Formats: sequence, structure tokens, C-alpha cells
Amino acid sequence: MGYAVLHLEKGAGNDAPISSHIERTVEPKNADKNRTHLNRELIEFPDGVGNRTEAIQYRIEHAGITRKISHNQVRAIRVMLSGSPDGMQRIEKTGQLDNWCSDSIDWLKKTFGAENLVSAVLHLDEKTPHIHATVIPVVTGERRKARKEQPEKQKKYKKKPANAAHLCADDVMARNKLKEYQDSYAGTVNKYGLQRGVDGSEARHISTQQYYRELVDKNEKLKEDSEVLQEQKDETYEKVRDLYDLKDEAQDKFLDMDRHLHEKKQELNTIENKLQKAKQDYEPYKAQEELSFIYDLFSPMKEYVRIADLCQKIGFTIDAIRRLLKGVVITVNDKLYSPEHNQHFEAKDLKAQIEKEPDNPNKLRLNLNGMNILEWFREKFQEMRQAVGNGKKQANDKSRQMKM
Repeated sequence: MGYAVLHLEKGAGNDAPISSHIERTVEPKNADKNRTHLNRELIEFPDGVGNRTEAIQYRIEHAGITRKISHNQVRAIRVMLSGSPDGMQRIEKTGQLDNWCSDSIDWLKKTFGAENLVSAVLHLDEKTPHIHATVIPVVTGERRKARKEQPEKQKKYKKKPANAAHLCADDVMARNKLKEYQDSYAGTVNKYGLQRGVDGSEARHISTQQYYRELVDKNEKLKEDSEVLQEQKDETYEKVRDLYDLKDEAQDKFLDMDRHLHEKKQELNTIENKLQKAKQDYEPYKAQEELSFIYDLFSPMKEYVRIADLCQKIGFTIDAIRRLLKGVVITVNDKLYSPEHNQHFEAKDLKAQIEKEPDNPNKLRLNLNGMNILEWFREKFQEMRQAVGNGKKQANDKSRQMKM
């Protein structure tokens, strides 16, 4: 179960800088511009009002406020409504996002007054869906400051009506009310799998700007982790593709064999399904298990894989190995590597071919001009040793002649 997120913050002046963020007149770094068109305003502006800044001023001018508003007085309260990332993503995927928006807007209207809710924008171009709402702190009744003043210290002036409308963000954001907001909002969205955070938590309150900075840092960390996972996925794809290449080569051979392949067709389909699952899971060890399963079902494949692995170690390309497995005789003009001697040997105009062992038709061998490649390597190694020995003897004879 996820957590409900409710964040209130006082705005400065007409709060125009935040309007540029909310209305996307300036593109934030953490927003996906390809999804910005999905953002939408959830509150209809009055006639003649075109944006959030104008809506703030319109409400103040039409609220019946008679008291003078000072230049540093809070005119707007920013309210952000959301949930933990996993909870909001679940709400979006299950098609409940519109209902969540509707219930959130109803809660704002009931809590702060429908006339005081002048703007609410749903952002879907960031990682977690959320609403930026704007509330004008218009209240009625005696001012909070006046209630605290002692009678003997109160200034004598013509009293305003007790129920006169005025701006008082301190009343709206009193500590006891902030707790009530958290409780009531969590109760509203509990049906979407979002619960209230820990009551009385010592977690510090941070500004919207700092919240976004921390969110960007988290997104960067997630991006780095994603890149690592992508590299691991690519490596797994390579291994799975190699397995598919081996499977394709084996299948070409088996199609030319007897009816045994037809009897095993159902088993082959099962194997392909398992290989596809291994590809989706991106787990290389599962793919290796499936390869072992193929070996058990089709014992000849193990021999084809063995001879293919030998050809690859010796230095043949994948294309050359495919041709050899199809029975094609190829001409070799290259250096071949002997794992036994840890040495490369020159091969010029030699004919390479894969054939069955004369005494065991279930075994394959690679021949060069009709000679087993392993014997050919050993013969070339002896020639090399003999040439080195002759060179040393000639050097010794020459040295003795020079001494005489």
C-alpha cells in the first residue's frame, strides 16, 4: 500500500515564478517534453482570466476584502497532492487516475472553499503523477493576530465587521489544521490504496524547490541504475542470440535427418517457449539450463556444439563455421590457433572440412587436407621444434669454427 502526499506552502507576492513551472512556460529538467501535452487544468477560469496569476488576482479583487493588503502579505497557498511513486503508477495503470483527480478536487473545495480554489493542474510529464493546486487564503471572522492581543494593548480604531473577509494564510496553515488536512485527505484517497504517513513523524518540512531538487537527484540515481540494468540486459540478449544461432544451425541439420525430428516437434516447441521466457527474464543462467535441456533431448546437438566451439577457438569465423556445419569444404589461408600448444600456425591453401570419425560416426572431427586438425597441429609443432633445433646446431657449429 502506498502513501498519500499532501504538501502546503505559502507563496510570495503573486507567485508568478511558480506559475511558470506549473503552466510549463519554462520547461523543467525533470519533465518529459514528449508528455507535456498530457498535462491538464482541472479548474475552469472565470471569463476574461487566462492563467494562474490572473486567477489569483481575480479572486482577491472579488472576495469582498475591504482591509488593505500589504505588499508582503501571502496571497496564495500552493498545495501539491500526490502519492508515493508506486501507488500513483498503480492508480494510473488501473485507470483510476480521473477518479483520483475528481476526489482530490472535491476535497480541496470542501476544505478551503470552492471560490478560493483558483487553479489545479495535473502534471503527467514527470515520473509521478501529481496535482499543483492554488488556494487563496480568504477567511472570515476575527483576525488571528487580534485574538492574541491583550485588551489593554489593543489599538483603538473603528472595528471592522467580525465576519468581514480578509487574507490570513496563518489561519489556513495553523498547525492543528495542517494535521487535520493530512488526516482528512488520507481518508479521501484511502480507497485508491494510499494511506496516511506516520502521524507525529519527525520528518522535516521542505520547500517545493527543495522537494524538486531532491526528486531530480533521485531520478539521476535511478537513471544510473537503469543504465547498468540496460547493459546487463544487452549482455543477456547477446547470449540468448548466440543460443538461437546454435539452435538454428542444429535445426538445419535435423531437418535433413529421419522421422525422429517429427516425433520431437512438440518438445522443440516447448524448448522455444522456455528460451523465450529466458530472454524475457534476462537471466543468462536460465538460458544455460535450457541449452542443457536441448542437449538431453537431442544428443547429436552436443557434438555439433562441441565441434563448433573447437572451430571458434581455432580461429574460424561464425560464417565459416556455419558453412562447415552444412558440409561445405572451405579453403583456409590464415593463421590457426592450437589450444594444445598455445601457438598459431600458418595455413596456406588448405581444404577444411567437418567429417565423421571413421571409427565412431557419432563423433565429428575437423580435417585439413584430410588430416585431423589436432594431428595437423602436432605435425606443425614438431616441424617448428625441428627448425628451432637445426638453427641452434648451426649457430653452435659457426661458433666453434670462429674459435678455431
